[in-house]
Amino acid sequence: MSNHKNFYINGTWVSPANVNDFNVIDPSTEEVCATISLGDQADTDAAVAAAKTAFPSWSSTTKSERLDLLRKILDVYDQRADDMAKAISAEMGAPIDMSRSSQVTSGNWHLEGFIKAFEEIELEHMFTDTERLIREPIGVCALITPWNWPMNQVMLKVIPALAAGCTVVLKPSEIAPLSSIVFSEIMDAAGVPAGVYNMVNGDGLGVGSQLSTHKDVDMVSFTGSTRAGIAISKAAADTLKRVSLELGGKGANLLFADADEKAAVRAGRHCFNNSGQSCNAPTRLLVERSIYDDVVEKVAEVANSTQVGPASDQGRHIGPVVSELQFNKIQDLIQAGIDEGARLVAGGTGRPDGLNRGYYVRPTVFADVNNTMTIAREEIFGPVLSVIPFDSEEEAIEIANDTVYGLTNYIQTSDQDRLRRVARQLRSGMVETNGRGFAKGSPFGGYKQSGNGREGGLFGLEEFLEIKAVSGWNA
Repeated sequence: MSNHKNFYINGTWVSPANVNDFNVIDPSTEEVCATISLGDQADTDAAVAAAKTAFPSWSSTTKSERLDLLRKILDVYDQRADDMAKAISAEMGAPIDMSRSSQVTSGNWHLEGFIKAFEEIELEHMFTDTERLIREPIGVCALITPWNWPMNQVMLKVIPALAAGCTVVLKPSEIAPLSSIVFSEIMDAAGVPAGVYNMVNGDGLGVGSQLSTHKDVDMVSFTGSTRAGIAISKAAADTLKRVSLELGGKGANLLFADADEKAAVRAGRHCFNNSGQSCNAPTRLLVERSIYDDVVEKVAEVANSTQVGPASDQGRHIGPVVSELQFNKIQDLIQAGIDEGARLVAGGTGRPDGLNRGYYVRPTVFADVNNTMTIAREEIFGPVLSVIPFDSEEEAIEIANDTVYGLTNYIQTSDQDRLRRVARQLRSGMVETNGRGFAKGSPFGGYKQSGNGREGGLFGLEEFLEIKAVSGWNA
């Protein structure tokens, strides 16, 4: 029996309090692939009440007991990997091979990182000879996750919260909820105690707002747009909840003349990966002027050779963007680039040739962009790359930092001294250099309007912990 129209509350699948159906659209076909229910206040209250009731007992469990549960969740997750891949592919358009190799594996990769970090974390220690510091769970946590990397973000929130001893209510994106329904089935099969993990589908104005303002929710962890993050922060202010935000980005990729020969190709592919739907995508390519024309030619070739097709097709290609709303937004921004005078060297508006249905976007490259143009300022969240020339290291840093965002920046250079010097001056939570990815458990998060807090490993665990000081412990 399908759980699509049910919510997972207090250890069981339950029907919504009121019928409010919502169609999930397969972006490859524009057809309905599932129908879910959107929750209302009664569903939100039931989930929060279940989490609040379960908190005293769950927060009192031992570190060993929680570790055993995390390992069981990992085991069941691995068993359901193919079901998860199919759900993600259908709901948000990731090509099935990419869904299996990247989308699903981002989930168990983070889970493994949290297990290691939780094994090593010290939850209590003596601060002085007589004073003890104790890390304790913050309480009931509302976790609001996006559609672009569903399991990546669900794991980055649910697992550290449970490990810390918190109880949770998950609200996944209503656009891509199917993977979180599978995840809830995994949690049930793993034997998570009743009320410790709850899941209610809903939209931001409904369940999202209800969780953000709920008097019995102690923390909100949100990943999504900066606009929504600001709204959640305001909504949570009346109850002084802790709010952790992972928001937008407009990453700059600084490509110097001494970069390796694969740097330009790497820059294009990284931008177009996941159809450009990554908050940390390097969407502004800053190129030293002496190699500018050559790099523009290379990234245009990458765009022109990037295949676009249905998520169900196997092979190395990108799928559609997630929805009609996103498709129209991206088309408008591509047109804005043309209207504002950027030089279109690949792609453009409209669907790729041969695709007349589905939310497919042409991989697009603009050259001769300056940092005042709309395409250089706004987060497009599609396969659109803006190439900007620079003449000096100082100018490149100035352009890179001239943004309201500060999530991830990139450096391509063979000069290690320059790499270190520039990395220190870039105002972002992460700096990726020469195509080298980050380690398991590395902190993920940003500066400025890219949010606050960090996710992953020890840093992600600490987001869900309070610190208590106790004097006279050994008096």
